[in-house]
Amino acid sequence: MSKDTKGNILLVEDEENLHEALKLNLEIDGYTITSAFNGNEALKAVGNEYFDLIILDIMLPELDGISVAESVRVQHIDVPILMLSAKDSSADRVLGLKKGADDYLTKPFNLEELLLRVEKLIQKNKKLQDRESIGNIYSFGDNTIDFNAQEATTWNGQKVQLSKKEAMLLKLLIENKNEVVTREKILQVVWGYNVYPTTRTIDNFILNFRKYFEQDSRSPRHFHSVRGVGYKYSD
Repeated sequence: MSKDTKGNILLVEDEENLHEALKLNLEIDGYTITSAFNGNEALKAVGNEYFDLIILDIMLPELDGISVAESVRVQHIDVPILMLSAKDSSADRVLGLKKGADDYLTKPFNLEELLLRVEKLIQKNKKLQDRESIGNIYSFGDNTIDFNAQEATTWNGQKVQLSKKEAMLLKLLIENKNEVVTREKILQVVWGYNVYPTTRTIDNFILNFRKYFEQDSRSPRHFHSVRGVGYKYSD
């Protein structure tokens, strides 16, 4: 997520007029929006990228919002979910919250209230996430990573183009410096819903990082595998 956006939001709403109005207003407010018009599209989007918030309508074609929320939570993805519902029954509200929604708005709602709730949910989540949030440029051991450009300059002056997944994994490991990041956490944050690769895939990424950033890849200083548990970065 670049510095000039307040957050990455997945907007899941099949009513096109409302969808467009919300998208426009959220973009004006400084958010980056990914659109989904049914439950399956929503789950696919969650699998492809990291979101700071999901705005999720309950009444959706193919797969309803309650099922989407349930699927997201079963994957241990802890993105905040704001549910929208045309029904004002407390049973629906309770079910939505039980299945993983963090907040709930009944249609028709006040736009300003929606924007305030969106901001609150994202800020609260960021406070939880920001253990040691790193900037767009990060340096260690004569290596420099530019997360925005997805590019690194290595200790021996080589320029390396990083894939989106490589950049995400690097960022996750660096933000949890000196702590073991479990395989499950890596799969959740970097690969997302339902597209879990094998452990070997992550191992290959770590091998690449050693090739790029370690002066001696056989005795690594920065990127460590902790057998049976996960991976660790230390500077």
